[in-house]
Amino acid sequence: MAFNGYFIVSLFALILVSSFKVTFTDAAGSSFLDTDFLNRSSFPQGFIFGVGSSAFQFEGAAKEGGKGPSIWDTFTHDHPEKIEDGSNGDVTVDQYHRYKEDVGIMKDMNLDSYRFSISWPRILPKGKISGGINGEGIKYYHNLIDELLANGIKPFVTLFHWDVPQALEDEYGGFLSSRIVNDFQDYANLCFKEYGKKVKLWTTLNEPHIFSTSGYASGTFAPGRCSDWLKQNCTGGDSSTEPYLVSHNLLLAHAAAIHIYRTKYQASDNGKIGITLNTNWFIALSENSTHDIKAARRSLDFQFGWYMEPLTKGDYPKNMRALVGRRLPRFTSEQAKLVNGSFDFIGLNYYSSNYAFPAPPTNGEPSYQTDSLTNSSFERNGRPLGLRAASFWLYFYPKGLRDLLIHIKNKYNNPLIYITENGMSEFNDPTLSLDEALVDTYRIDYHYRHLFYLRYVIEEHGVNVRGYYPWSFSDNLEWSSGFTLRFGLVFVDFKNDLKRHQKVSAKWYKNFLKK
Repeated sequence: MAFNGYFIVSLFALILVSSFKVTFTDAAGSSFLDTDFLNRSSFPQGFIFGVGSSAFQFEGAAKEGGKGPSIWDTFTHDHPEKIEDGSNGDVTVDQYHRYKEDVGIMKDMNLDSYRFSISWPRILPKGKISGGINGEGIKYYHNLIDELLANGIKPFVTLFHWDVPQALEDEYGGFLSSRIVNDFQDYANLCFKEYGKKVKLWTTLNEPHIFSTSGYASGTFAPGRCSDWLKQNCTGGDSSTEPYLVSHNLLLAHAAAIHIYRTKYQASDNGKIGITLNTNWFIALSENSTHDIKAARRSLDFQFGWYMEPLTKGDYPKNMRALVGRRLPRFTSEQAKLVNGSFDFIGLNYYSSNYAFPAPPTNGEPSYQTDSLTNSSFERNGRPLGLRAASFWLYFYPKGLRDLLIHIKNKYNNPLIYITENGMSEFNDPTLSLDEALVDTYRIDYHYRHLFYLRYVIEEHGVNVRGYYPWSFSDNLEWSSGFTLRFGLVFVDFKNDLKRHQKVSAKWYKNFLKK
């Protein structure tokens, strides 16, 4: 983990194993955080606590059980130079074969729920119904869901976590084409039909913002598209138009899936369905600067409002319309009606915050990355926003979750929210012994502080949050970072048969969740 010099680096934790109370102290031995203060009973009755995962990052078995390739399988194999350690998703942490072991760990941790995604090409190897349904893939998710339910754990299923079937990418460009809307609707319908009686929480998409910008503006994620002038060894693309087109089709696919669920399944299955959006909270670099305040608002519009405005008003934010112009697609009146209100809840992924300030108009080629006319920083007057995790983009700022949730309540009529991801990374340090690697007290501090503010906004502001899912259940393949980072509550020994070991954070969470 990388830590910023402004903060006291010599923090250590005294772990009292008998009760798994955790007391954080500073270098002088003064206690400043006692994690006995909060526990499950601090939250409303029925509040759900779980953990999260995704198919590509966890399952492995990339060429087993009839699975077809996804764009991430292709990307990691064809462009290993874009993955920090050159790794791929062929095995990852092998949850496909070890799901019973993993569910057993979840039960031991007292978890209420497990959030996972279905791999589209595992059940539809060609991406569409006409290409054939893979019975082995269908059976795998039945087995996983049944194992969860048998252990008292609620499944929370995401339909799309970035793994577009490669067949659809080859046929018409995946989410660059509106043709994918019908194919996604068919895929969603199949999932609802197969699993809807067992699954009561669904999300259509995970983080459409990351999928669109990293896949089609910077080219750092699959399918690796960006403008030639960026010189990022991309597979083609246009960073000024494709992210907006892809997001438009994602929203239309989401709305189509919601429509199917609501008209065919919801009444009988008695479930809820939503979408998972990610965002940072943006703070004006100077709180006395009107320009900085407006820059913070634009930053939030270009990340969160990009999706939340269509979902609540049927159109994109005015800031985006003004700055992107004709490059930003328009909804037809019928599409706007389908998108507007197309959620029962919002899944919210929050990790970090930024300072924002204006950027001058660029004289060069247009791009999503410069369209908002904003810059961001993790420092103000040389002082960092918070402690830095291993990921360069992740600084501890729990108050950002508080401010973001209050903003969403006030601007978007207090929607039902599940915190579907929240977590921090450590470096994968091979020099540590197993015992050392399991001591992740900074992760406990991170989650505890976010939970503190989460309880605050529920009690003091009436924010409608019903669940919390740390990212992630276990260490896994962290996209372009490969296996160089660890986000898990459960340690996976990548060098020793992928053995699982609960970290200190997992044992703290288990104690937190005792009934």
